[in-house]
Amino acid sequence: MAIQAGRIRILHDAAPRRGGAYVLYLLQQANRAHFNPALEYAIEEANRLALPVVACFGLLDGASGFPEANARHYAFLLQGLADARAGLDERGIGLVVRKASPAEIAIDLARDAALLVLDRGYLAIQKGWYAEIAGRVDTRIVQVEGDVVVPVEAASGRHEYGARTLRPKLHRVWDEYIQPLRPRRVARRADGLGLTSAVDVSDPDAVLAGMSLDRSVPPVKRFRGGESAARARLAAYLAGPFADYGTNRGKPEAGAASHMSPYLHFGQISPVEIALAVRAAKAGAAEDRASYLEEVVVRRELAMNHVFYTERYDAYAQAVPDWARKTLAAHEGDPRPHLYSEAELAEGRTHDRHWNAAQAEMRETGYMHNHLRMYWGKKILEWSPSPEEGFARTLRLNNRYFLDGRDPNSFTNVAWVYGLHDRPWARRKVFGTVRYQSENSLRKIDAKAYLRSVEALCAAER
Repeated sequence: MAIQAGRIRILHDAAPRRGGAYVLYLLQQANRAHFNPALEYAIEEANRLALPVVACFGLLDGASGFPEANARHYAFLLQGLADARAGLDERGIGLVVRKASPAEIAIDLARDAALLVLDRGYLAIQKGWYAEIAGRVDTRIVQVEGDVVVPVEAASGRHEYGARTLRPKLHRVWDEYIQPLRPRRVARRADGLGLTSAVDVSDPDAVLAGMSLDRSVPPVKRFRGGESAARARLAAYLAGPFADYGTNRGKPEAGAASHMSPYLHFGQISPVEIALAVRAAKAGAAEDRASYLEEVVVRRELAMNHVFYTERYDAYAQAVPDWARKTLAAHEGDPRPHLYSEAELAEGRTHDRHWNAAQAEMRETGYMHNHLRMYWGKKILEWSPSPEEGFARTLRLNNRYFLDGRDPNSFTNVAWVYGLHDRPWARRKVFGTVRYQSENSLRKIDAKAYLRSVEALCAAER
């Protein structure tokens, strides 16, 4: 099937450069060799021009590293790059990896390219790369969306109030985008071009050892990066726990989560591929499919909508709606029964053993169930000296320890704790009319079973 026109944007409308040696693809957000619309578009164009395809990746390191990324994030990223390299090589596509910004490597290699193809992300740093590339590359530049089911602008032209306003817009068009993507045959292999990769990603551990980065948050054993690992995990999930997703998705102890969020964050699996697999799953009922698609499409793309239409999505003053900031400010002076430092929160040294367990799961394994994430965030607001400081702490802890931190979902979920995409509730101390979550919410889960599962997960990381 043809790549949907809504996924394709022309960033520099010029003719392909005559005498170009290859079609260049900046593989940055969609870190995979299969079910990748940008890559398939590059192959189509390369075949039309009788050229090979070269993919490139800019590995940020040292002082120029990706903001807040540490050894945990880079280990997962590099595992994914090793997997992508093997897949690209099998398809006859070259891969050049350098320690450089994505913009720098794309601009340099584009000098000999007939055409430059970009994939797409929605964070400010990514928008900056695209703008720099568009301003300095003089050949044709085409950007192809592969990170969401429905491209953000195709779904909505404004910042949405919440899932209830975005959902019908997505439902109207998502069948057009939830379609299989046929792998294109590569007519001309990239062998013999003479391009060399400065970084050999086939050994991710060796690359990680040679990088200058924050090693205080180590890699985890619970998750291994790569599209092969993502597909294997998805297949096992759909053959088992998915059958009870609609009933058990809010119970962290039930094992009903798919754990796809790290792979989606690093672009190691397509959300369209997941949606198609969920629709085709033999296990599960209509309720399970609908509930899962609500999370992977509606909720995830609500987050994309938020970061795309909010310039400073990481800033309390812009990310949190006006009504919520006003009510939280009015109650900033309320007495707080418990106040903790950020170090105490990070180490899980609070009076609440269930919160401590959730923090331990995040700190040690890089993951926390969504139900606990909400409780975890609300308590940081309650235990911080001000809402502004609570917001900053929540975001720092989230981005530091979660494998899927620094993601549109992360920025949106943190802002939700403080009132984004929500409405006023009954007035309470500290929270004002922002939604409150008490320890009573844990009655909906088997808290003892959750504590046991966290103990086992943390022990496995040692």
